[in-house]
Amino acid sequence: MFVTASGVDIDEMGYAMSRLEIESELFDGGNTVHEASSSTRPGKPFPKVDDEISQLTNLRSGPNDRLHQLVPGKQQLPVSPVRMLAGREGNYSGKGRFSSADRCHMLSRYLPVNGPWLVDQTTSRAYVSQFSADGSLFVAGFQGSNIRIYNVDRGWKVQKNILAKSLRWTVTDTSLSPDQRYLVYTSMSPVVHIVNVGSSTTESLANITEIHEGLDFSSNDRRYSFGIFSVKFSTDGRELVAGSSDDSIYVYDLEANKLSLRIMAHTADVNTVTFADESGNLIYSGSDDNLCKVWDRRCFGAKDKPAGVLVGHLEGITFLDSRGDGRYFISNGKDQTIKLWDIRKMSSDTSCNLGYRNFEWDYRWMDYPPQARDLKHPSDGSVATYKGHSVLRTLIRCYFSPEYCTGQKYIYTGSHDSRVYIYDVVTGAQVAVLKHHTSPVRDCSWHPHYPVLVSSSWDGDVVKWEFPGKGEAPVLANERRVRRQYHD
Repeated sequence: MFVTASGVDIDEMGYAMSRLEIESELFDGGNTVHEASSSTRPGKPFPKVDDEISQLTNLRSGPNDRLHQLVPGKQQLPVSPVRMLAGREGNYSGKGRFSSADRCHMLSRYLPVNGPWLVDQTTSRAYVSQFSADGSLFVAGFQGSNIRIYNVDRGWKVQKNILAKSLRWTVTDTSLSPDQRYLVYTSMSPVVHIVNVGSSTTESLANITEIHEGLDFSSNDRRYSFGIFSVKFSTDGRELVAGSSDDSIYVYDLEANKLSLRIMAHTADVNTVTFADESGNLIYSGSDDNLCKVWDRRCFGAKDKPAGVLVGHLEGITFLDSRGDGRYFISNGKDQTIKLWDIRKMSSDTSCNLGYRNFEWDYRWMDYPPQARDLKHPSDGSVATYKGHSVLRTLIRCYFSPEYCTGQKYIYTGSHDSRVYIYDVVTGAQVAVLKHHTSPVRDCSWHPHYPVLVSSSWDGDVVKWEFPGKGEAPVLANERRVRRQYHD
């Protein structure tokens, strides 16, 4: 189900049109195509995002300037598919084809808001759900020790059902290697397990049907125990980076099969880590100390000293996602906001992050205090702040939308209120809110090439949202439609 930012249901199929798109289609003669709403969120106006990220986003998702000439007097409106096709046939770009930005301009207007269709349904809470880099595989991790890998190209058939070894509490994170041959999984333990995804065995029972090799991150001190919240493969597949409950970042060398680095990174749990770009030199981290930090591995002469600190969240950070350019990233925070950061604006001073909260609050079992919702950090260095979703009870994740089909024009996130929210990066508008689940949506994932998004929830449902239509991206499986009563 789709609702506008004001909470009005558009229709049960989950798609709608924005006013700009209606005007654009009327200008084209009334050939209506259902597209996503771009209603702005209620409340205070969204502050202007800095010109550079606006320009970069528009360069990736805006049509060729000459195509605007086809819409005289309406240059500010999206160029319709009919006009885009006419422009391509007339070779307005001078290339005889769509550029990548032209493609994104077309595809980014069609959001995955139809549905949902059921991928899987279990009695266990879903904690992790991610497409592989090429979209051919999908990984879902559940609290009840199971991790399932689905073959998307073969009708979402379960390719491997992994029963995790020595699980403590839940599967906290998973990561596929770049070549998609191996998967690592973590829990509240210093041992990370690695599984051969490419083997022919479907039922992967730890050390019964397959070996789940344990990678010990505890510096050979068996008495020292901690949990791992976040793990990522490097882009070359040679290393793992992990964030832990002992306030540290760990780097594991897979070729040498040993721990290569431990950084005492924060003063509280490190909930999330990621590599900034393909080089692997920069690492971003986010912690319950409310700080995001940037680490440059080329400058580790000063032990445990970050390259810079980014201050602005009022509560702990639950997740980070890099734009992949070594410059911008987003963070989800327990202060109920997503923030967009430019690392060129980082600081070396953390003293400005002194706590000034005058109320008791714990996100694990309390609602966020109403009096805190409009607070702003006096030293907030973020580029933009996005509000509307809810970050409670669990480490809810947020992401940039795919570069290939949207030009990273959107940010999307799970939410404690059982929904998925999609924001426009530049305008801050809530362009879609997806309703189906009955428990928190901890993770969600947008297909890298098609308008398909999968959400997973503590209600045990893993469901798929799409934008199918004539001439659009093909449906990836034969599904049965989820039938459910909605109660608001």
